[in-house]
Amino acid sequence: MNEYFVGWGTLALINAGIAQGKNRSGLNWFLLSLLLGPFATFCLVIADKR
Repeated sequence: MNEYFVGWGTLALINAGIAQGKNRSGLNWFLLSLLLGPFATFCLVIADKR
């Protein structure tokens, strides 16, 4: 079960980095990723850079 939380947290950190690379708020996307996980990653990947 702990591996699940570690993986989810790592994904949230990766999403924060992707968001900052697209000129978006890393903190907001980190928190959103904690809730949505892979769906947030998908949204970031298809989003245009600001």
